[in-house]
Amino acid sequence: MFTGIITGVGRIAAVHSLGSSDQHGKRLTVQAPPGYLDDVGLGDSIALNGACMTVTSLDPAGQQFTIDISAESLQRTAGLDRPGPVNLEKALRAHDRLGGHIVSGHVDGIGRVTHFAAVGESWELRVLAPTALGKYLAYKGSITVNGVSLTVNRVQDLPSGCECSINLIPHTVEHTALGSLQAGAAVNLEIDLIARYVERMLSVRAPCPTALDAA
Repeated sequence: MFTGIITGVGRIAAVHSLGSSDQHGKRLTVQAPPGYLDDVGLGDSIALNGACMTVTSLDPAGQQFTIDISAESLQRTAGLDRPGPVNLEKALRAHDRLGGHIVSGHVDGIGRVTHFAAVGESWELRVLAPTALGKYLAYKGSITVNGVSLTVNRVQDLPSGCECSINLIPHTVEHTALGSLQAGAAVNLEIDLIARYVERMLSVRAPCPTALDAA
């Protein structure tokens, strides 16, 4: 589990194929900020742009780690198949503060940035989410974009999907990889975990009572 509060910005330094076909995944070498890996061990979970991954090796200098990502995960995420900056978050510990919202690290869909521009001292980010995710997006609700816990300020249902508008304060732009986004960029989206369970509970109807039940 995670909170959507980014604890470091790393960089995918190298991408190596784990096989010769499209069914094979890749091994990513990730450069971490100085000291970031001091309390990380093999098998620990770290979210990369919102996708939960397992640390498979650590370099002796403590500056890099590797993860193996399957072909299935590559097809369902964005930005993890090539070198570039990535948001990092270590797994939540039981005594940690829940500063963002409850995040599972499972990407629900890929969105597309439709607008990213400065507004006063802040930035407005608009993301077009797949139509299937639209019912989970609500005014002042939570959404995770590339691993960052954010608040939805506006929702608009469109023929091509559901566009949500988000305000980014300068701190978020400066301390995450969201500042490098441009219109057209693909981003990983995770809906609010509570909304997922509410939708499931409302979709399942209790069976009608029978005479045997009444007896």
